[in-house]
Amino acid sequence: MRTCVERLIALPLIDSITLQNEIQFIETTLESLRDASVISSDAFLDGGAIQGGLSTLSNMVDLGIDRSEAQDHLRGLLVRGIKLDEAHPGLDEAVESSR
Repeated sequence: MRTCVERLIALPLIDSITLQNEIQFIETTLESLRDASVISSDAFLDGGAIQGGLSTLSNMVDLGIDRSEAQDHLRGLLVRGIKLDEAHPGLDEAVESSR
């Protein structure tokens, strides 16, 4: 999940279409990984926090927030993503291997 957020932070422009694509990827990937028993239900639910944070950011971008505010929000999500990786080792790699 950390890598998903890092990828967005690295973009020169963050738009709601890019965010919606990432949200959809996370949603389908987490569901597939849980259904295949690659990740636990707890990891699935915790990963939803990143998805929800990106959804909030997408709405904020649609309302016209500036780039620095979007970057601040992403940095907060990155901290969550790092903690999520610590709580669920291998989650980030499992999600990214689905790209």
